[in-house]
Amino acid sequence: MILLGLTGSIGMGKSTAARMLAAMGAPVCDSDAVVHGLLAKGGRAVPAIDAAFPGAVIGGAVSRPALGAAVFRDPAALTRLEAILHPMVQAVQRDFIARAARRGVKVVVLDIPLLFETGGERRVDATVVVSAPFIVQKARVLARPGMTLEKFAGILARQTPDAEKRRRADYVVPTGAGRLVTRRALACILRDVRHRPGRHWPVRGYKPGQIHHA
Repeated sequence: MILLGLTGSIGMGKSTAARMLAAMGAPVCDSDAVVHGLLAKGGRAVPAIDAAFPGAVIGGAVSRPALGAAVFRDPAALTRLEAILHPMVQAVQRDFIARAARRGVKVVVLDIPLLFETGGERRVDATVVVSAPFIVQKARVLARPGMTLEKFAGILARQTPDAEKRRRADYVVPTGAGRLVTRRALACILRDVRHRPGRHWPVRGYKPGQIHHA
């Protein structure tokens, strides 16, 4: 099995790329969607976040605005939050990989916004970075409800710069020249990695960073 780590800075088109890859037959584990589930009513992360961030849980679910306010401009608080969420997200990813392995899937995609920031590149076979010109990125992000220049700048400050992501990536996918260009680039990547001698990711006993060559 080949594990692809898909990442990109905010507004670079990662979600669109993930949908395209899924449509091409590569199952995608969406880390953002996993986090949403963990924060929803009954989610596994709710009790821990309630204890760590009083007032962030409303009606049994984590209020994302309240939680965002608690960690915004507070690196220590953000670190506490990541210590709660990251292990839970990785547990879901392990289950996703295990299910795909049992089905004999050749390529699995882990959609991880902070792939390089969290050392996630060590847990995949190859990294895919989506990228667009800054003017395109800025326009996309500022079109989001509730987004401001200050919030945008704060998010970028916590992310590895796009140029550094592109330098470290195994594959770079342009997303500012239309969907057809993006789709073609992703299709080429899938054709390439499907011919690689993949790594074996054990269904049982898997640990982050543990790789067994087939």
